[in-house]
Amino acid sequence: MLELGKSGSHGVPKGVVPVLTGTTVVATLRASSWKESATAVVGDRTWVFGRQHRTLVARWEADPADTARMRAEQTSAWKGSWALDLDGVRVELVRTSWWRGTHRFEVAGRTVAQTVPAGTWSPRLRLAAEPEVSLAGQVFLLWFESVLSRRNTAIAAGAAGAAVAGGTS
Repeated sequence: MLELGKSGSHGVPKGVVPVLTGTTVVATLRASSWKESATAVVGDRTWVFGRQHRTLVARWEADPADTARMRAEQTSAWKGSWALDLDGVRVELVRTSWWRGTHRFEVAGRTVAQTVPAGTWSPRLRLAAEPEVSLAGQVFLLWFESVLSRRNTAIAAGAAGAAVAGGTS
């Protein structure tokens, strides 16, 4: 199981988030705090995660900027459904809990990965994946989940602000 650790912990520099298996750092993630992008180091390879138009993508750092080795594209904003391509394999996102914001990732109806709540009040993201999902694919899924979580938080904050503004007149 992979988990995003606390920024600057486990011997990684400040501003870098360790990706952990237990207490072992298996990758690192440096995410932008103001846009949907990040740099991940998985083994000896550096990945660049970002957004190309409406699609979230991953490419090797050495690849041209328009390359996408992995991608996630929203198929329905109304339903919140997404289709992903991990290393050439089509993966569908299925929401398992609106309240906890957890998902599972399926290939032809079979679960290959799922988010796992870290605890009632913990914001840490955890992912349990089958061995067929590469470590880079798992790190991409964790980053993707963090983007979704950030988007949902922004939507909730906007809705709360609108409710407060509407109630003060």
